[in-house]
Amino acid sequence: MTWRVVCASNIGTSHIYSGTSCQDSCWAQVDYLPNKQPLLSMFVSDGAGSAVRGGDGAELAIEAAAIFIAEKVKQGEFGLSDTLATDLVLAIRECIYSSAEAASLKARDYACTFIGVLSSPSGTLVLQVGDGGVVVDVGAGLEVAVVPMSGEYANMTHFITDEDAVTILATKIYPDRAMCVAAFTDGIQRLALNMANNTPHEPFFTPFFNGMAQTTVEHEDQLQGLLVKFLGSDAVNERTDDDKTLALAVWIS
Repeated sequence: MTWRVVCASNIGTSHIYSGTSCQDSCWAQVDYLPNKQPLLSMFVSDGAGSAVRGGDGAELAIEAAAIFIAEKVKQGEFGLSDTLATDLVLAIRECIYSSAEAASLKARDYACTFIGVLSSPSGTLVLQVGDGGVVVDVGAGLEVAVVPMSGEYANMTHFITDEDAVTILATKIYPDRAMCVAAFTDGIQRLALNMANNTPHEPFFTPFFNGMAQTTVEHEDQLQGLLVKFLGSDAVNERTDDDKTLALAVWIS
């Protein structure tokens, strides 16, 4: 029993027209703790369009998060807590700040949002700095874990490079493992959420979760290609011109 996972990022049409690269990055993996229990890790990050190295910042954030969790897995069992969330954010910030200093740039030049989901049979931790979102089912149906963060003005948000990132870090802890979970950047937000009340748009998620649950082991390697195709489809690009990232996981018993 474990999770089936898939994640992908796809460039937005506005970036294609402007000749800029995709500034989103993502990660989804299942590791096994020394007690043989599975641990789901999902991270998504969106580089700020206003930052000269926003895309690099997103990649650094995902890389630092993956390294942080790999070290935790090596150390053995650990609690999914607010302290862990804070330590993870601090590790990401240290990585980005060091990279900025080495390049004689400011951390703000690498500004990016960050969303993380960690789940094991003993619970689920969601952490978020910035917009985008997490939709999760821990046994009571789909719900939005954290209300997506917006800044003081329209089309603004918070970034993990902000000086107050640890203060504005939002977390949600569930006592149960995630049965289904999706994490996404703001390029998908208006498709995935009912924005008026910040609830999941279930018709968006149901085909993904059902399809993943029904996929055979022999066809698992096709999931990412199908997700990339969906993110780059006309149906999606007609609704958003931003970069798009979607990470998905389904518990398979």
